[in-house]
Amino acid sequence: MTEVFFYILEDTAADAPDRFAARLIEKAHGEGHRVYVHVADADAVAALDKLLWTFRQGSFVPHVAAADLDADDDLTPIVIGAGEPPDGFNDVLVNVGGDVGAFFSRFARHNEIAGAARVAQARTQYRYFKDRGYALTTHKIPAR
Repeated sequence: MTEVFFYILEDTAADAPDRFAARLIEKAHGEGHRVYVHVADADAVAALDKLLWTFRQGSFVPHVAAADLDADDDLTPIVIGAGEPPDGFNDVLVNVGGDVGAFFSRFARHNEIAGAARVAQARTQYRYFKDRGYALTTHKIPAR
């Protein structure tokens, strides 16, 4: 059964969810996981794509936008998209603002990032997962 983790960000900056996601993605990649990062739309894909190349000096987080992933690519460890995850991605899901109701349960671990703008939505999602018996862990992340 999918483990569900909620990260409630105390940082109210608009880019706080993306910045936290970059750190979480880097950590998951460092642990050898394949990661699908789900965002709301194509603009969010582009923004997170750019951030992953620049968020920390010396960091290397190999990734691609889902629209640019080759069908036979089974080596790219991180894919960013706004729709259904590509085949082969069922390890770690990082949600930064999209609706994952149709596919989250195929992942071993679902990470829900809730910035200031998504707290109410996160509460609704938390109840959804809790009512269905998922193992839930919540982390409050202080502002940096």
